Amino acid sequence: MADILRRQLAPVTDEAWAEIDDQATTILKGNLSARAIVDMDGPSGLTMGAVNLGGVAPGKASPVKGVDWGTRQVLPLIETRVPFSLDLSDLDSVSRGGKTPELGPVVDAARKAALFEETAIYKGFSAAGITGILEASPHKAVTLSKSAGTFPKAVEAGIHCIQSAGIGGPFELVLDRASYQMLNVGDEKGYPLRQRITQLLGGNIHWSPAVKGGVILSARGGDFELTVGQDLSIGYTGSDADSVKLFVTESFTFRVLEPEAAVALKPAS
Repeated sequence: MADILRRQLAPVTDEAWAEIDDQATTILKGNLSARAIVDMDGPSGLTMGAVNLGGVAPGKASPVKGVDWGTRQVLPLIETRVPFSLDLSDLDSVSRGGKTPELGPVVDAARKAALFEETAIYKGFSAAGITGILEASPHKAVTLSKSAGTFPKAVEAGIHCIQSAGIGGPFELVLDRASYQMLNVGDEKGYPLRQRITQLLGGNIHWSPAVKGGVILSARGGDFELTVGQDLSIGYTGSDADSVKLFVTESFTFRVLEPEAAVALKPAS
């Protein structure tokens, strides 16, 4: 029986599918930071359509006098799809032992899918009812220094903000590319800043394509929830004599359960 991905209908060999999936997995793992930090519910499959919020919105006019009614509150999952195409003759070469198929479109599509998820989690997506971690945090943003040597002070200040709200660690740090690279280089004296900061956090340091500056989050659990229906997968749309049309898809939603469990780090002006 065919499913929504329709992979069995694609004129793509098993060897080529393996190359496509491996390339997409590599890119997704390198661009998805939040999944390693927040609580994850799922994947529960494509049939899951919403998260039960537990509340009831009171209705207005009732069709029967004396009967009150209300609508159960839910948060719908959103479904994303990133289309791309690959050259069929190039994919066929994999089955003949070819080792270098042109999979640039797979890379681009996977990056876009990851960026969408990361953006929704950190910055929010109001059209889908998603409030992001950064916009939900009530704490004043901590300013990062341009100097690597003073970077730990900003991290300490951010951790203090969260702890002052009665929220414990361990903590996780998510940075943009420039700040992440700064930590890997070290300070002016060559001191391994990454090691020092992980000791402060009690957790790990991550890179995300969606943040500017960074964010510190408590990783104690129960504060942030990513709900996944259909996990990130590659499906088939159609083909012609020269190319095959594919797509990256997923369904998910996200909730901030404790806004005070995160603080933003803004870049130095």
